Amino acid sequence: QVQLVQTGGGLVQAGDSLRLSCVTSERRFSVLGMAWFRQAPGKEREFVAGISASGSLTDYVDSVKGRFTISRDNAKNTVYLQMNSLRPEDTAVYYCAASRGYYIPRAPDGYASWGQGTQVTVSS
Repeated sequence: QVQLVQTGGGLVQAGDSLRLSCVTSERRFSVLGMAWFRQAPGKEREFVAGISASGSLTDYVDSVKGRFTISRDNAKNTVYLQMNSLRPEDTAVYYCAASRGYYIPRAPDGYASWGQGTQVTVSS
């Protein structure tokens, strides 16, 4: 199982930006797809963005397209989520996740390892 450690998050106002980071010591990082999910109170965990192992393919849920950007630095074993133009409906606990392979499925069960979660709260 891959260990993932998240940093970033916090309380911001609508329209502000935040960047989440997720780092691992896993040697196989460069061959694993990575993704960010979020879970709001009383809701199911939702796919937000994913990036393939090489970084050449990305996928976003419609609600964040044009506002969020996922990226990775394989030399640093780190994946990022840059969140711009934040909205109150983006409030949730955000999790990074490592895929079971190079791909980036949208279903949570396609991911073998998860970060500890970080709270993002956007006030109106």
